Amino acid sequence: MTLERVLAPLDAALPELEALYIDLHRHPELSFAETRTAAELARRLEGDGYEVHTGIAGTGVLGVLRNGEGPAVLLRADIDALPVEEKTGLSYASTARATDEHGTDVPVMHACGHDMHATWLSGAAALLAKGRDTWSGTLLVVFQPGEEGAGGAAAMVRDGLFDVAGKPDFVFGQHLVPGPAGWVLTRPGVIMAATDTLRVTLHGRGGHGSRPETTVDPAVLAASVVLKLQTVVSREIAATDSAVVTVGSLHVGTAANVIADDAVMEVNVRSFDQAVRERVLAAVERIVHGEAATAGAPKPPVIERSGAYPVTENDEAANEALTEVFRERFGADVVMPAPLITGSEDFSEFGRAAGVPSVFWLVGGFDPPTVISAITEGRFERDIPSNHSPRFAPVLHPTLRTGIETLVVAALSKMRHPGVG
Repeated sequence: MTLERVLAPLDAALPELEALYIDLHRHPELSFAETRTAAELARRLEGDGYEVHTGIAGTGVLGVLRNGEGPAVLLRADIDALPVEEKTGLSYASTARATDEHGTDVPVMHACGHDMHATWLSGAAALLAKGRDTWSGTLLVVFQPGEEGAGGAAAMVRDGLFDVAGKPDFVFGQHLVPGPAGWVLTRPGVIMAATDTLRVTLHGRGGHGSRPETTVDPAVLAASVVLKLQTVVSREIAATDSAVVTVGSLHVGTAANVIADDAVMEVNVRSFDQAVRERVLAAVERIVHGEAATAGAPKPPVIERSGAYPVTENDEAANEALTEVFRERFGADVVMPAPLITGSEDFSEFGRAAGVPSVFWLVGGFDPPTVISAITEGRFERDIPSNHSPRFAPVLHPTLRTGIETLVVAALSKMRHPGVG
């Protein structure tokens, strides 16, 4: 059968793909600085016979394999890492450091699985190229930079991604999660939240710490804003709706006896519904301005939107069809319904820009007995490291195989006469 023929070389390729994963994990790079990563992935695509385009949105890579008449399928993986210091204890743990966009020296780690995503897609691209006699159509392989809040998907689209090889007919992507390795999780409709990141500058009037009566203290103002923002969800959003408001960063002052002029905070909002999203954002703006006015701030605060991703929403028909194909391949006992994820992704930008169906699913990557035991005993949230944790450490097998197979299955399910079984 077509699928078995395409997957036949996978066993022999796994050791080399494991080496690729370890290499990427040891050498993580921050958003839009993924030069080494992009060069290695482009080199592999060229070796597999793809038409390769580099430098899209700076460090993005597109591989195109034209293989006769048939649908065009886009497979996407993100490749950037995070400013996190690794604490996994792995023999191949990252010790990398880099300069972030603010000029600060930071540790760097693949704490969200993008190294696995890149390895999965590189492996799937190689298998599909080798098995091109079994399918007909066009394969677009996208290695995307800057997913971690940097808007890399939209940047690739703006930089002419679809001008190079045309628009796809279907867009597929996946994400590693701390579920049992070998599990595949799908969900119709919305699967991940929208996110909005706001940079808020609160203006005070500085002075000596011994004479607060001569100042407008931005630290006190910021504290008031932080506490008030926590009432948005609890008092302004219906219990049947869902949203999250987080103040993840707050900077004010330089010394204990100096009252600063300004405070700067970064606020992150998550939501699943556009009306709720707008309501929360309006409430944040109202509270920030209201608290500043109450404190007697000398000038209005400044609210800047520094990032925004839409909800990740699966085409329901395409998701249902792909879920059935996954069940046939992996078994109904491991193809599970995905929960609604409050994390966010910019994957959906590709499908939206192309105006075509897209499907995004999740692949487990942690030791199954450990995860299942933690879930059963109510310890999952406490004991299993989440994405972005410095202890995020997927097991290599069967995680590598599963993620490669899901991409191959998805691509072949849409190509002409795939013979998937």
